[in-house]
Amino acid sequence: MIVKEEFLSKLRRYFSLNLYEVKIWAALLSRGVSTAGELSDIANVPRSRSYDVLESLEKKGFVIMKLGKPIKYIAVPPTEVVGRVKKNMRTEAEEKVNRLNKLEGSDVLNELSTLHTQGVELIEPSDLSGSLRGRHNLYNHLEMMIKNANESVTLMTTAQGIMRKVEGLKPTFEKISKRGVNIRIAAPITKESMSAIKEMRDIAEVRHTNSNARFCIVDGKELVFMALDDKDVHPTYDIGIWVTTPFFAKALDDLFSSSWKHMKAVDDVKLE
Repeated sequence: MIVKEEFLSKLRRYFSLNLYEVKIWAALLSRGVSTAGELSDIANVPRSRSYDVLESLEKKGFVIMKLGKPIKYIAVPPTEVVGRVKKNMRTEAEEKVNRLNKLEGSDVLNELSTLHTQGVELIEPSDLSGSLRGRHNLYNHLEMMIKNANESVTLMTTAQGIMRKVEGLKPTFEKISKRGVNIRIAAPITKESMSAIKEMRDIAEVRHTNSNARFCIVDGKELVFMALDDKDVHPTYDIGIWVTTPFFAKALDDLFSSSWKHMKAVDDVKLE
């Protein structure tokens, strides 16, 4: 059986299988019904492993064991397999979420929080910094920072960035706004970004800027700034730098405040 490595890699990614599993499964699909020994030879998988692999595939719903001697295995139609895998993934995800829900307020979480608090107290402020790779990680960290804000959130972003942040972070902004946190957002106001900006009117004060800078300051103490232009970088390669340094964060916040006075309000911007 000749199967391209690229195809096997796709199967591993889509169905969360290991290399031996995808090889045995592909071999069985090509035969329909076969023994473990035959599949081992076809797939070039050690015979000592083929039985374990087939047992694993059976539990996952990819194959059916046919009773008799010798024991044979029947391939489940791929369309049926997709449905089973989706169902299993949902079940596993729900179980994991339920476990994590039970963790909230538990002694285990309290002990973890105590460990973290004691550990942070021993860390120099300059050590609380790091790089964030990938836009998904960036937004997760931004959400955590914004969620914990007590006084202020200062955000400067691009026209595309404001649309992404409204889509992904609006519920978080709403929560902190109800707590009285002051939210200022500066972004280029365009026809494309106007609808997103209007959604934020009751939550934050938004003003127009021609700058494409990208940063977020929380409480004048914590800062994340993006190192690349979002127009020129793929989301998976986006990079942000996170620092906890009141001196630098406050200085940048003061510079922002000086520029903020001269930025146009949403209603004063004329769109062409």
